[in-house]
Amino acid sequence: MFDKEENFKLPTLGVNIDHVATIRQARHSSEPSLIVAAALAELGGANGITLHLREDRRHIQDRDVYLIKETIQTRLNLEIAATEEMIKIALDIKPDCITLVPEKRKEITTEGGLDVKKNLEHLKRIVSKIQDNGASASLFIDSDEDQIQASASTKAKYIELHTGKYVNSMHSKQCQDELKLLKLACHKALDLGIKINAGHGLNYNNVYPIACLPGIKELNIGHTIISRAVLVGMERAVKEMKLAIKGEL
Repeated sequence: MFDKEENFKLPTLGVNIDHVATIRQARHSSEPSLIVAAALAELGGANGITLHLREDRRHIQDRDVYLIKETIQTRLNLEIAATEEMIKIALDIKPDCITLVPEKRKEITTEGGLDVKKNLEHLKRIVSKIQDNGASASLFIDSDEDQIQASASTKAKYIELHTGKYVNSMHSKQCQDELKLLKLACHKALDLGIKINAGHGLNYNNVYPIACLPGIKELNIGHTIISRAVLVGMERAVKEMKLAIKGEL
């Protein structure tokens, strides 16, 4: 099982609306509207909006990010690959947070975390550029002590812990082991003074144990909320996720 820490505080919710754009791009039309989706997510209690501007532009387009930045009332977290092209675009948009993620053209969704240790000097330079321009930098990584230590060396304000292995092990004995690794990663990050977000694959049934981990500031969740929103509407889907984070659903 999982235990709340003494200084436990529920994380906030960043709603990833990429898959609203996936539906739109299926017909290359103007609907559904990302602006309306973001507004409804905020009405439902979203504390921020997350977008992943992929290099292949499979869902979110450049114009989407500019429009969302101008219209949302909360904060914008922009996920991008750590390339010069994407950094240039991100710095022009000026989101509140830029999360650097690994990216492969043929993957369905992001697979695993950044190898910060292997690409340390490159990421140090990019993190510095991001934070010198007024945004917070976040590194999407696995719950590995070496990667957390390397992330601290970049001076990024945040890491985002990849929860995919935990999600994929939900119906096996390995699940508690993955949860323990995430908890150890949180303690390591806290010891190093890094702020912690988490996400990937979280849904209404598995989010609460992650919400109970020490030091988690925000959970970034998309696919399950958009899937639920197709059936019950965006505002309700977000409200229900807020309840799930509290363990009240």
